[in-house]
Amino acid sequence: MDVVQLYGLKNCSTCVKAMNWLTQRELPYSFTDYREQPISGAQLVAWAGVLGGWEKLVNRASMTWRNLPESRKAPGNEQQWLALIAEFPALVKRPVAVTGPNNVAVGFSEKKYSELFTPNA
Repeated sequence: MDVVQLYGLKNCSTCVKAMNWLTQRELPYSFTDYREQPISGAQLVAWAGVLGGWEKLVNRASMTWRNLPESRKAPGNEQQWLALIAEFPALVKRPVAVTGPNNVAVGFSEKKYSELFTPNA
């Protein structure tokens, strides 16, 4: 298996759980904190495309989202989504796990990771 590229926030408990899960199973990964190394607009657009839209990439249950003014919660186009994420990187669901250009997953659960990272027979 290729190295799993994880993106998230280093102090995020869900990101820590994902990294621990991968470490315990000796699955190689690399972690990027997207507050320290912002994700390019092109990469965010690609992730949103693979996931099926911005709504799948953005965590609408987060405190950051809930604290946004209502006028900011309905971006009308790609540029507005990108501007919102650039201003509030914590809006991106965490972690983002990437194993290839068309293999992107968000969030963590043991069941999901077991399905994603079970070696092919």
